Amino acid sequence: MTITDRPLEDARPVRTRLLLIVGAGLALVAGACTPYLVPPGAAPLRYRDAVFGAVTTTSNVTYGSALDQQGQPVTLRLDVYAPAGDTVTSRPAIVWVHGGSFSGGTKTSAELVDEATTFAKKGYVNASISYRLSASGCSASGPTASCIQAIADAMHDAQAAVRFLRANATTYGIDPTRIAIGGTSAGAITALNVAYNPDDPGDSGTPGESSAVRAAVSLSGAKILGSASAGEPAVLLFHGTADTTVPYQWAVSTRDEAKAAGLPAYLTSWDGVGHVPYVAHRAEILDQTSNFLYWELDAAHAAN
Repeated sequence: MTITDRPLEDARPVRTRLLLIVGAGLALVAGACTPYLVPPGAAPLRYRDAVFGAVTTTSNVTYGSALDQQGQPVTLRLDVYAPAGDTVTSRPAIVWVHGGSFSGGTKTSAELVDEATTFAKKGYVNASISYRLSASGCSASGPTASCIQAIADAMHDAQAAVRFLRANATTYGIDPTRIAIGGTSAGAITALNVAYNPDDPGDSGTPGESSAVRAAVSLSGAKILGSASAGEPAVLLFHGTADTTVPYQWAVSTRDEAKAAGLPAYLTSWDGVGHVPYVAHRAEILDQTSNFLYWELDAAHAAN
């Protein structure tokens, strides 16, 4: 069973519900956006629907460099997924971050490739990134100093990727005011940490640009570093209530902290489900992410 922050449907008369729908639309115009409301418009609508049949991939673009925990330099690379044949030159962008307990995983993780490809066909530019890893990784039951450092390193590397895209917006046809971030597991933790720590940018590359994003999406993640503050981006979290890798309550706490700071935060929960159920819930994840990013990046007013 899926549990969301959306109110349950009731038995009020149709007229009342229609008035509520109109009111909801006006609220959205005012900025109260939601992953549970499909953007209106005739299909195919760019940034909501698939409008391109093919995707162009550019692999292993160097976006930065940083020292690992042994003091060795690590070259940071990303893969760019863009709609093939697109003539628009100022498009929203999404940075995708893989999972792997901060000790493994790659930027070609299957769910990230699927998400990057799906959103490229909608008109987005996507970047799936590598980042520094720790040999010992992380465990929720016993975080170590090496684990905490790996979490900070991943955040700083992902922020460098955001800055790289912003600095090279013309090269990749990106609107630098419309950048989001998303990830899975460790990558989801990283995405949320980036959302809530724009003033702790690290030094992994492209200094002088903003590390801020406008939205963050988390699959089986939670905020670990920093604290939610006014003016920071909206977040959408997906989480199973039976997750023991990243405990479900951590996601609840992330949402609650964001809401307490006056920030939009949405949690879609799956009762009795464990860690990273991407295949089983793919359609729901993609649909809600698409709605969420469309509203939060104000895609209706993006280049078309």
